[in-house]
Order: sequence, then C-alpha cells, then structure tokens
Amino acid sequence: MLESNLYVALVHFPVMNKKNQPIGSALTTIDLHDIARASITFGIRGFYVITPYEDQAVLANQVIEHWTKGVGGKLNPFRKKALELVRVTKTIEDAIGSIEQERKEPVKTIATSAKETSGSITLKTLRQKLEDKASHVLIFGTAWGLADEMIDTCDFILDPIYGNTDYNHLSVRSAASIYLDRIINGR
Repeated sequence: MLESNLYVALVHFPVMNKKNQPIGSALTTIDLHDIARASITFGIRGFYVITPYEDQAVLANQVIEHWTKGVGGKLNPFRKKALELVRVTKTIEDAIGSIEQERKEPVKTIATSAKETSGSITLKTLRQKLEDKASHVLIFGTAWGLADEMIDTCDFILDPIYGNTDYNHLSVRSAASIYLDRIINGR
C-alpha cells in the first residue's frame, strides 16, 4: 500500500445552522469514534478535530486519552489504534501548519458540502490530485455544513454525495465514510 497523503478534518467553527447563519457547534463524541475508525480503515494519515472552544477541546482530549492511554485502549486495542489518529486544534490553519511541519510539503484543502457549488470537482478529479506531491485535507463541517467563509478558503470543493432520492442531509460521520470509500476504492 502506498503511503497516504490524505488527512481528514472535522470543523466545529465556522459552520452553518439550519437558518443558514454561521455558528459554532458542539462536539459529538460518536463523530470522533466513527470518523477515526473510517480514517484508519481507509489509510488516512491523520484526523483533525477543529474547535476553538476550550471546553469542547478538553472533552475531545478526554475521549482520546481514555481510548489511547486509559482503560479503553486496554479493553479495545482496535479502537485505541483508530483514536491515535485524532488531533485537536483550534483552527484549520493550526491543522494545516501541523501537517506542513510533519510532512515538509504543501497542503491542499478540499471542502465538502451537501449543496451544489459552482466549480466543484468530481471524485475522479480528486483522485488525480491526490497523486500530486502535496498533502491534502478533506474538510467536513458539523451542524448544517461548512460556512461559506471556510469553503471560500479551500483549494477545492468536492461534489456532493447523492443517493437515489431527493433527501440529502447525511450525518457527517456517514458522509465521511462514504467519501473515503469512494476516494480510496475509486467508486
């Protein structure tokens, strides 16, 4: 297997609420578990949880430590391995800086959204871009998705996920798993 140059980030601010207003959202611990497990399954290099809220960062770190250094890791080594991928930062810029420091190469950012966006790229195009000499961060938003101000700073935006109905509001952990499967397995 080739060494991965793909990271995942889960943003809690700035995201949108259902009234299309920018907000900050609360951490959901099941997102940490499920996205970490999907990330390790598909060979993702690291999973960043982005929250500027100190209490939410403390909670995330408590969950991570329970599963990586505490009794949780002893009881479930598979979960430990997955949660070892998780890193908590205040901003996406902090995450990008961390990746640049680790990899010593440029970082490209890829926003995800459930809404159609002009200029978005297909999964096929993304797979081609992943062959570039750069690290890439696939960015997901909590609540009702990434705020436009976050999307506008990204290098690319990925086409939405579509099923065979008009319903298009997946949980972020479901969207992450579907995107990762389609990116890695070429579907």
